[in-house]
Amino acid sequence: MILNHEINQNEHAKEKIPFVFIHGLFGSLSNLGMIAREFYKSHVVIQIDVRNHGHSPRSSEMDYLVMAQDILDTLDLLEIEKFSVIGHSMGGKIAMQLTAQASERVEKIVVLDIAPIAYTENHHDQVFKALFAVQDAKIETRLDATKIMREYLDEEMVIQFLMKSFHKGQWLFNGEELFHHYTDILGWHNIKISHKEILFIRGGDSSYMSQDQHFQAVMHQFPNAQIKVIENAGHWLHAEKPQQVIDEISRYMEV
Repeated sequence: MILNHEINQNEHAKEKIPFVFIHGLFGSLSNLGMIAREFYKSHVVIQIDVRNHGHSPRSSEMDYLVMAQDILDTLDLLEIEKFSVIGHSMGGKIAMQLTAQASERVEKIVVLDIAPIAYTENHHDQVFKALFAVQDAKIETRLDATKIMREYLDEEMVIQFLMKSFHKGQWLFNGEELFHHYTDILGWHNIKISHKEILFIRGGDSSYMSQDQHFQAVMHQFPNAQIKVIENAGHWLHAEKPQQVIDEISRYMEV
């Protein structure tokens, strides 16, 4: 599948390995924009809408195997052979899956606040209820949609993040398929041990990458991994502490 994407064609960086940015669940290619824009001057940067998100095609099939292949298909269209990848949450799992499907093409990997495990906690039950409530009410305005969202969700940052994908009375993601494949999105099939260079950046206040089992899974599948922490940041660390995340990525990528 060819995904919707934006590419920053930097004429002065064509000899360098391009950077590919992959958003998380309910997101779009703009979500990592604050981070991605920092590298426009130094690298070719590709920002991608994952299937069933943004303006990419919809599909009834959604697992990490097909989502990683979508990235490769899109980069093939752009005639990009080697690349480095930065992915947040679900996008981080897609990035890790790429090491299994195209190890020779992936230069470096940055994973933001997700571990290579199958999560059992349902973090999004209320989110789905809020999204479907807005949809069922046939709300047209962002203001009215936000009011309904606040009946289900307490975290204003989460509400505002989700509202970025509300346009002309419609969600820009396929909520029904995301709900149907939620177990697949939480899930993970351990990949063959990869000795690729990989940087994990976790939020110090996030539960997504905080337990011994998370760190053990990282070191088992990626024994050469580095793990860095951004203190006083949660799961959306790139939005809460963008400069610190940029600094860690820049050091690792040797920008």
